[in-house]
Amino acid sequence: MQTNFTPEHLASDPRLPASEKILRTCVHCGFCTATCPTYLLLGDELDSPRGRIYQIKDMLENERPATAEVVKHIDRCLSCLSCMTTCPSGVHYMHLVDHARAHIEETYERPWHDRALRRLLAAVLPYPGRFRLAMLAARLGKPFAGALGALPHLGASLKAMLALAPWSLPNRSAMEGPQNFPASGERKRRVAILSGCAQPVLDPGINEATIRLLTRHGVEVVLPKGEGCCGALVHHMGREHDALAFARANIDAWMAEIEGEGLDAILITASGCGTTIKDYGFMFRNEPAYAEKAAKVSALAKDVTEFVETLEIAPVRGFDLTVAYHSACSMQHGQQLKDGPKRLLSRAGFRVKEVPEGHICCGSAGVYNILQPEIAGQLRERKIGNIGRTRPDLVATGNIGCMTQLAKGFADNGATTPVVHTAELLDWATGGPVPAKLAAAGIGEAPAAEALVAAE
Repeated sequence: MQTNFTPEHLASDPRLPASEKILRTCVHCGFCTATCPTYLLLGDELDSPRGRIYQIKDMLENERPATAEVVKHIDRCLSCLSCMTTCPSGVHYMHLVDHARAHIEETYERPWHDRALRRLLAAVLPYPGRFRLAMLAARLGKPFAGALGALPHLGASLKAMLALAPWSLPNRSAMEGPQNFPASGERKRRVAILSGCAQPVLDPGINEATIRLLTRHGVEVVLPKGEGCCGALVHHMGREHDALAFARANIDAWMAEIEGEGLDAILITASGCGTTIKDYGFMFRNEPAYAEKAAKVSALAKDVTEFVETLEIAPVRGFDLTVAYHSACSMQHGQQLKDGPKRLLSRAGFRVKEVPEGHICCGSAGVYNILQPEIAGQLRERKIGNIGRTRPDLVATGNIGCMTQLAKGFADNGATTPVVHTAELLDWATGGPVPAKLAAAGIGEAPAAEALVAAE
């Protein structure tokens, strides 16, 4: 794609040179339209990656503030990154649309109700304490979720938000940081795990299972002091300043461990967070104080399944269970990790089924299912139907957003199919307790009492 940025213009914003390079890479071929979920549903070229690239080019090249029309189509993008997997030219759409969202935040004044909702999400979701209180408060509003849908402006989003909130929350985990968990037997490696923000509130069992799995196989696990939200939730809302602040805190926390006892890897159990953390090096490319540290952190970042594949896991149980593996978009497109989790589940003794249209997003996409509930709902129904065709006993995935979205879809369809994290199944297969959601569905034995003692 030909661009017409002047040298002076490119020098005026340190983000522009990278975006111009991405724009020049696009050759207008349209391969991206075949796998774009919003183009698939809406059939509008402006709701395809190619169409959005044209809009972004026009906005950035001509130094134009975002318009309501452009914002509508950029907001509809899930950032599923399926287009990046499909693109034969290697267009890095993720970096381009992230720049566009930041430009929108800087140049466009959203309607009051949109601003209010986004500020609320940014003020609550990245903070586990606030998020827990919000989830407890949501129980009071859940009975009225249907009526809220009729309210103007915020009604659909409020209804979606309450519908996604669980009726009850698990107890807080004793395995929350900061603390260390020693390896069982000889220590072979030492890793840090991102605790995260929403995940430890909605499903603390994921990190608990991961810690058991790793320590059982000779890996010391540390939950560092000072780490928190990865920044992805606000980053994808264009709140660049907030995202970088979260990222700096994590980089500082992990660098303290790297420069102390050392780390072999930084593990992430939510693939959406993993995609962002692996991109810290790019995000801080223009910030000299953090560029080198961010690149080091990104190089150490791995999805938990990516790391576990390097271990010799030893299953101790046999299973007669069919698992439909749902590959989160951030896993298969964002991180290009496609077959590793399925190989691990097969090695652990499960029958693993491919989900038809597995490359199409489930509609979760961070807070997309709150901000764009109608499109997200259509994608969820499509995904639930495709999963159902595999006739699974359970569903495995590697992202808390997808787990919440799919569980809502199954519940809406009167199904009781449990949705669990891949790490929980691997922990169970190698000697851990049956995941709580499986036990609740009558799959496996009753949960075993197993605790880890944190090293002082």
